[in-house]
Order: sequence, then structure tokens, then C-alpha cells
Amino acid sequence: MRQLFKATLYLIHLQIPNLNHIHLFSFPTTNMGILGRKKSFLFILFYIIFSVFVPRPLECCHLVDKTSLLDFKQKVTSDPSNLLQTWTLSTDCCKSWEGIACNSNGRVVNLSRPGLSSGDDFIIDTSISGTLSPSLANLSFLELLDLSNLKDLTGPIPPEFGKLSRLSYLFLDTNKLSGSIPVTFKYLYQLKKLYLSDNTLSGTIPSSIFESFLSLSELGLSANQLSGPIPSSIGNLVSLTKLDMSRNKLFGSIPVSIGRLKNLAYVDLSENQLSGKIPNSIGNLSQVSLMYLNQNQLRGKIPSSISGLRSLVFCRLSENQLSGNIPPSIGNLPKIERLIFENNKLSGKLPATLGHLVTLTDMYFSNNLFTGKIPSSFGNLKNLQILDLSKNKLSGEIPHQLVKLVSLQTLDLSFNPLGLSRIPNWFKKLRLFRLLLAKTGIRGNLPSWLASSSLSTLDLSNNGLTGKLPTWIGNMTNLSLFNLSNNALYSSIPDEFKNLTLLMDLDLHSNRFSGNLRAIFSKNFQDPLGHYNSIDLAYNMFTGPLDENSGNEPVMDSILSLSLSHNPLTGHIPKSLGNLTSLQVIKLAENGLTGGIPIELGNAKELKTILLSNNNLEGVIPAQVLNLKDLQEFDVSGNRLSGSIPPHKANIPKSAFLGNHGLCGAPLPPCKHT
Repeated sequence: MRQLFKATLYLIHLQIPNLNHIHLFSFPTTNMGILGRKKSFLFILFYIIFSVFVPRPLECCHLVDKTSLLDFKQKVTSDPSNLLQTWTLSTDCCKSWEGIACNSNGRVVNLSRPGLSSGDDFIIDTSISGTLSPSLANLSFLELLDLSNLKDLTGPIPPEFGKLSRLSYLFLDTNKLSGSIPVTFKYLYQLKKLYLSDNTLSGTIPSSIFESFLSLSELGLSANQLSGPIPSSIGNLVSLTKLDMSRNKLFGSIPVSIGRLKNLAYVDLSENQLSGKIPNSIGNLSQVSLMYLNQNQLRGKIPSSISGLRSLVFCRLSENQLSGNIPPSIGNLPKIERLIFENNKLSGKLPATLGHLVTLTDMYFSNNLFTGKIPSSFGNLKNLQILDLSKNKLSGEIPHQLVKLVSLQTLDLSFNPLGLSRIPNWFKKLRLFRLLLAKTGIRGNLPSWLASSSLSTLDLSNNGLTGKLPTWIGNMTNLSLFNLSNNALYSSIPDEFKNLTLLMDLDLHSNRFSGNLRAIFSKNFQDPLGHYNSIDLAYNMFTGPLDENSGNEPVMDSILSLSLSHNPLTGHIPKSLGNLTSLQVIKLAENGLTGGIPIELGNAKELKTILLSNNNLEGVIPAQVLNLKDLQEFDVSGNRLSGSIPPHKANIPKSAFLGNHGLCGAPLPPCKHT
């Protein structure tokens, strides 16, 4: 009754904003007896009833609910897409207001004004600025509250929301809400879905709320700043099917009680600071299909109870500190498709039981401490598409049984002491797109069967390859990344290299290649592909001047990094390099370059690194170059530059200018003026 009275006064105030200035509301103290006062009061009451209620037809919308909604609208400071335009005092909130639904008694049950919505032929992506009004808690029959994706709702979640005892669905995600999760949420007994993700909520998760959410099926708290442990009371959420607490600052152990969530199908606790062991109880989650525990500080072994995850399809445990052997019981996962265990401290031999996982498509086990041979049972993984065992301590022959992997697209065995000597000939039977065998002991010439392969990525770096770059390299027309760095290859670059029309990343550094760079800088391309991202030719024996039009070649127009250091190049730095508007890194150190630093280099506005040390450059340092806004690393030491170093904002050390006897000015000693 009190709410109804307040709501009436609120609506009267909205309807008659100048109520206090109306003559009839001033009761004179003279010339009016009791009867006169009664008449005036009745007249006022009649005026209010007439002006507020009579002009409009009978409304369905309850007065308290309408007042609460209008109060929320009043706290909105910006509504660029007019999401609340239909919310007016003169209309019925049940019949005319967009985003509002009522029950048969005129009580609001749904409030849905998300910033992202779609239909058959449209998508609305908009925002609202403002705060959450505590008056929304007066919508006592509310079952759904969706103010998600409004982007700019700020301030705390009102603790009064705990009064919404009929609420089943609460979506406040993707805003800028701050403060803590209200303890009063423990009174939302009927809640089925709660999403508070993508805000700036902080503090701990109140353990008491998990004692009440017996009907909760989905919980989204990701991408906030929540800290503290995951409450052990989470085990009470027996109806939960989806749990997402990723991208917070949660610490402590994963509670053992999580094993009681028998209906859980999706769990994401990634990108936190969780520590301790993965609890054995995790094996009770027989319905989980997707599990993300990556990017934490989890230690200890992977529990053998993992075999209980009979529905598991995707498992990511990467970027932790897990150690010990992979349990053989892992071979009992009948639906698994992706195992991502990279960047841990797992050790021992790879269990042969991994070969039982015939549904497996991706295996990422790189950067661990695995030893021994690759199990021959891996040949049974008929659906395997990606096998990444790089950066381990695996040794011995690559099992011939892998030839049966007809679906394999990526094979990465790099940085293992395999002692291959040569790439096995049976590799040519694989239909690989990506082959990475860096530092695996390969010696001798490039195998000629590569000419007929469909590889888009080939990395044979850090091996003992010798001989010339063959002319048939031009037949590898699908190459987009080509890395032969740190070998002993020699010869010039054959003209057939120009046929690599899809090549975007080239790394030939630390070999003995010679000749000019014309075939590289003027290769053909297939728009929009085949434009260089990066070129690294450092530490070779390339000669001759750089072509003055190098920076004008269409294939160079989107290059990010160009490294030609430590080659016996001659001539000037081409002015056209200033036309490379995407260039971030240029390294031309330890060459034989002469002339000046072209002022045009200052037109390459994205440059962060410029290394020109130990050449024979002369003249002044152009101010436009030294004042590039993103410049972080600059070195012109060991040249013949002169004049005053231009004033600059970048923090460039003194050592970057040494060895130029004519240079002066900060950070070198000041110039002497005559």
C-alpha cells in the first residue's frame, strides 16, 4: 500500500510538475472555516483524479511497476537508438512499451532492452548510458531482466535486486558495472540463468549466494576483476550446466565440491590465478563436453580420473605448471576431439593409449618435457588434423605408421632431438599444408619431392641443410611461410622464386646466400594474397645496391618487418622505403651503405625500430625520422654522421649515437658553437 501511495504521488508529480505553484494548493488561514477547507480539499482531489486518471482509458499496467520503470528511464543519460522512446507517462506500459511484457494482472514480468539484438533481416547494436535504478526492485513479479550489451551502464548492481524473488533470468553482461556482487542475491531462489560477464565487478564471490541457487543452470561471471577463491559452496549448484568464471583474478584451488555438478556440460575457469592440483573429483563430471582450465598456475599431475569425462570433446589445460606423466587412462575418452596441453612441465613418455582416441582432431603438446619415441599407435588417429609435439625432448625415428594419417594437415616436430638426418621419404604421401621440422637434425640437400607438395608453411630452420636453393622451389606455389634460416645453404636466389605468388613471410637469415635481391623484391603475387608481411635476409652474403624502387614494388606495400643486416650491401638507402606505410621494423645494420639517412623514411609513420648502425652513412639525422611517434628503438652508431642530434621524445640511449665523430647534442655532449 505504501508503494502504491508513493507511486501515485510520483505520477502526480510527473503529470503536474508545477503542483506547488497552483493557487488551489495554498490554504489561507483566514476567511475560511472548516467547511471551506473541506470544499477546497474535495476540489483538489477531484482535480487530481480528473487530470491524472480520467483523460486516459483504463490501464493494464500496475502503477507501482510503471513508476519503477519511469524512474529507471530517468536515470538514463543517453539513449542514442531510443530503446526507451515508447516508455511515456501517457501510454500503457503493458500494451505500448517496447521490451515490456505483463501478466494477466498487469504486473510486469519481462523487462528486455539488450543493446544487441537481431531479427530475420536486421541486427541492432547500440548502447545506453546511465545507472541501474534501485526502483527496479519494486517490479515484484519480474521473471526476466535483460539489460545486457548496453555497454555504458555504470555504477553498482543495487542490492535491492535481491527482492526480485520471482526472477528466473538476469542478464547484465557487457556493461561497465562496478562494485561487488550483492550478497542479497542469495534471496533469488528461482534464478535459472545469471550473466554478469564483461563488466568491472570486483571483490570476492559471496559464498552464500551459491547456497540458494538450486535451480541455476547457467552462470556467467567472466571478464571481470573478481578475486579470492571459488567458494566451495559451488557444489550446491546441482542444476548447473554452464559455468564461466574466466578472465578474472580468482586464486586458490579448484574446490573438490565441483565434482558434485553432475549436469555440468561447459566449464571455463581459464585466465585466472588458480593454483594447486586439479581435483580428482573432476572425473565425476561425466556430462562436460568443453573444459577450459588454461592460463592459471595449476600444479601436479593430470588426475587419472580424467577418464571419467566420457562426454569431453574439448580439453584445454595449457599455460599452467602441470607436471608428471600423462595418465594412460586418457585413452578412455570416447568423444575427445581436441587436447591442448602445451606450455606446461609434463614429462615422461607419451602414453600409447593416446592412439585409442580415434575421434581426436587436434593434439597440442608443445613446450613440455616429453621424452622417448613418438608412439606408433598414433597411426590409428585417423581423424587427426593437427599434431604439434614441438619443443620437447623426443628422440628416435618418426614412426612410419604416421603415413596412415590421411587427414593430417599440420605436423610440427620442431625443436626435438630426433636426429632425423633427412626428411623421411614417406612424408611425401602425407597431404600436409604445414610442415615444421626446425632443429630436428636434418642434413644435406632439400628433398626434391617438396616440389610437388601442397605445403603452405615450410619451416626447416636451425638444421644442417647444405647446397643450393633449387630452381624447383618455384613449383611450391602454395607457400605462404618459408623458413630456411640458420642452415648452410648457399647460391643466389633463382628467378623461379618469383613464382611464389602466395608467399608472405620469408626467413632465410644466417645462411650463405649471395647475389642481388631482385627476385625477392619483385616476385609475383595474387591479390589480395602474396604481399609480404616480413622478410629476414640478415647474416648472408647478398651484394650490390638496393634497388631505388624497392619500396615502390606492389609486393612490398604491406610489409611490417624488413631485416637485411649483416650483408655486404652497397649504395644508398632507397628513398622509396618511406612509402612503406605499414613498416614497423627496418634493420640495415652492418652493411656497406653510404650516403645519408633519407628524410623520406619519416613518412613510414608506423616505424618502431630503425637499426642503421655500422655503415658508412653521412650527413645529419633527419628530425622527421627521429621524431616518429611510435619509435622505440633507434641505432645509428658506427657511421660518419654529423651535426646536432634533433630534439626527440623517444628514450634513445647514448650508445645509439656513438662512433659518429661529427655528432653532438643530447644525449651526447653539447655542440660547440663558434
